Amino acid sequence: MDSIDLEVLKASEQWMASGIRCELVTVVKTWGSSPRPEGAMLVISEAGQLVGSVSGGCIEDDLVDKMRRGGCSRIKPELVTYGVSAEEAHRFGLPCGGTIQLLIEPLHVGSQISSLLQKLENKELVARELNLQTGAVSLLQAKIHDKLSLERDLLRTIHGPRWRLLIIGAGQMSQFLANIAQGLDYQVTVCDPREEYLDAWHLDGVTFSKEMPDDTVIQMKLDAHSAVVALSHDPKLDDLALMEALKSPAFYVGAIGSRANNSKRRVRLKEFDLTDAQIARLHGPIGFYIGSKTPAEIAISILAEMTAVKNRVPISKEMQVAHAKEQLGSANSDTCSI
Repeated sequence: MDSIDLEVLKASEQWMASGIRCELVTVVKTWGSSPRPEGAMLVISEAGQLVGSVSGGCIEDDLVDKMRRGGCSRIKPELVTYGVSAEEAHRFGLPCGGTIQLLIEPLHVGSQISSLLQKLENKELVARELNLQTGAVSLLQAKIHDKLSLERDLLRTIHGPRWRLLIIGAGQMSQFLANIAQGLDYQVTVCDPREEYLDAWHLDGVTFSKEMPDDTVIQMKLDAHSAVVALSHDPKLDDLALMEALKSPAFYVGAIGSRANNSKRRVRLKEFDLTDAQIARLHGPIGFYIGSKTPAEIAISILAEMTAVKNRVPISKEMQVAHAKEQLGSANSDTCSI
């Protein structure tokens, strides 16, 4: 599963290769509330086909209408603003006071879309610099904390996975979690030293490690843009990874298991000389309580909790698995459903 931005870039490359003229549209600035963040993209063809999104839909409708009426006639990038007036905000579905500025860029061979895609395929983090006067493009190495910027006549956009996810265990649930995480622009690594799981693992774009989980955690040098999820159900594997991950700056560390198993896990982790504060960072039972039971549903609940933590959204007790099950009086405390 590709991220939305990757789908936009791939569609751009395919259309240009087929001789179809198209324009790349990027959200460069927002004021007030807006449906899509800065850096969101879409590509629109001369026939009015589009891939991606920059709003809730009304701005896309306007872009398509203008393309069908005027064609792909721009010769250089152009800044366009929607929602300046209350009437426009209502017309384009923007919240009250919302304004969005777009950069519309006619694509050509010098846009370096193919080169950008190749770098992204190699898991590189790339800064794409676009000269608004000439349309010239440069591709540079970016840093993890770099953000979109528009200064005078230079737009700098950041592309590539800036978040990493390490999954311990290569079972079916891990495949769902890894697949969806890639769509959220995570660079995913799955670690499982058990030979029987290697042959069954088939998922493009995911790095597979046969090393011991604690060694993998150390080698990855986890930072504040990293998450670790233990799904092997084997304490010999999960606990080793958690031991190292909880001492790292990783923004999220979680483990699958029932309330009883997670209580036992916390007792075991104390034997690894972890502090109470480090153990308290462990999310477990993992995920949001949404009544999930299938591997796909559990993967969604895990990523929902990860996203909330990443975005620094407070998590209410009602969403936590342990609290929700206590409230519901769940009789089966040994299930891994969340």
